[in-house]
Amino acid sequence: MKYLATYDLMESARITNQWLGATAKAICSYPNMGLIPNPFLASVAAWGEVTERSFSRMVAKPDWGIDTVVTGGREYVVSPARIVERPFGDLIHFRVNDRKTMTRRVFLVAPMSGHYGTLLRKTVLSLLPNCEIFITDWHNARDIPVSKGKFDVEDYTLYIAEFMRELGPDTHVISVCQPVPLTLAATAWLAEEHPDDQPRTLTLIGGPVDPDANATEVTDFGRRVTMGQLEHMVIQRVGFNYAGVGRMVYPGLLQLASFMSMNAETHSQAFRDQIIRVSKGEAADHDRHNTFYDEYLAVMDMTAEFYLSTVERIFKNREIARNEFTVRGKRIDLSKITRTAVKTVEGAEDDISAPGQCVAALDLLTGLSDDKKASHLEPGAGHYGIFAGKSWRNNIRPLVLDFIDANSGGRLRVVSPKPAANDG
Repeated sequence: MKYLATYDLMESARITNQWLGATAKAICSYPNMGLIPNPFLASVAAWGEVTERSFSRMVAKPDWGIDTVVTGGREYVVSPARIVERPFGDLIHFRVNDRKTMTRRVFLVAPMSGHYGTLLRKTVLSLLPNCEIFITDWHNARDIPVSKGKFDVEDYTLYIAEFMRELGPDTHVISVCQPVPLTLAATAWLAEEHPDDQPRTLTLIGGPVDPDANATEVTDFGRRVTMGQLEHMVIQRVGFNYAGVGRMVYPGLLQLASFMSMNAETHSQAFRDQIIRVSKGEAADHDRHNTFYDEYLAVMDMTAEFYLSTVERIFKNREIARNEFTVRGKRIDLSKITRTAVKTVEGAEDDISAPGQCVAALDLLTGLSDDKKASHLEPGAGHYGIFAGKSWRNNIRPLVLDFIDANSGGRLRVVSPKPAANDG
C-alpha cells in the first residue's frame, strides 16, 4: 500500500495545483474585479490560467494533430490508422488519402522515456510529404491492466522486430533517442532469425549505444545509485483511478520532474514570461510556449521492469555497447547485421546523449562493410534539435533522405499496408 498511496498522493498534489490555478483564474476574472485598478489581480488571473493549463496537460495524451499534408502542390487529408495493435504499443500508419503510395517507406521508432510518440510530431510532418510514414505509439502503463503481463527491454526489442517484419524488407527505420540501442538489437535479431525481413536502412539519432563513450548527467545518474536504491526511490504502484491499478511503474510525473530539474532556470523563466504575456493579453492558445509545453508536460508512466532493466542493462552493464545483449536467453550478435545500411546522427551540444554515444554503434557492426556505414555530427545542435528542430529540418533531414535513396538498391517496391484494425 505504501507505493500505491505515494502514487495517489502525487496525483492528488497535481489535481490540487490544477484546482488552485482554476480557482485563481475564476475569482480574479469576475467583472466586478475590474472596479479595482490593481494590476496584481490581472497577474493572479494570468498565473491561474498558466498553472491550470500546465497541470491539466500532465495527464492528457496529446493528439497527433496531423490532418493534412501538401505534396506536389496539392493538399491531401491524412488519416492515422493502427495496423498492428498490442497491449503495450501499436504500429500506426499515417495514410494520405488519394495520394499515390510513396516509394520511401519510413518506420519511426519513438522513444518510451516518459513522453508519448507525439513528441515526434514535427519529425512526422517533415517527412510525410515525401514518404509513407509508420510510427510506434507506446501506451501509458497506468492504463494497462496487470493481467496483460510484464514489459521490459526484451519485450520492447521484440515489439520493434515484430513491427519491422510487418512492414517488410523495403522499410527504412529511423530510431530516435532512447530506443536506438534496442532498435539496433532488433535489427540484429531479424538478421539472424528472419534475414529476409531486415530493413534496408537504419538511421540512429541521438541514442545511448555506449553511455560511457561521453558521460552526461543522465548517464552518470545510473552510476551513482544502486538498483535497490533506484527501485526504492522511484518505483510506485498505480492508484485506483486507472485501469492499471496495482501495476508497478516509474511515474511520468517523476520523469518530468527530473527533466525540468536539468534546466530549472530556463523553464522557470519561460513560465514567468508566459504569465506576463497572459496578463498583458499578448498570449494565444497555440503560441510558441503553449505549443511546446502542451507536449513537454504530457507524460506517461513506464512499467517498472522496463525502466529498471533499461538502467541496469543499457546504462550500468552496457550490454549493447559490449555486444552482450540477450533476448529470451539468446545473445543478440550485432555482427550479424551485414545487409542493412546504418547511419548515426548526433548533436554537438546534446546534453542527454552526448556525441560519441550513438556513433559507437558503427564500431560494433563488424559484419557490415564500410560503404554501408555513415555518421553525421550536427554543429551547435542540442538533443531536440537533431530530430525536430531547425537543424533537423535544414540539414539532417535532407542527409537522411539522401542516405535512404542511396541504399534503396534500385528495387523499391510499393507495398500496401494491411486493412486498419482501428482508426486513431
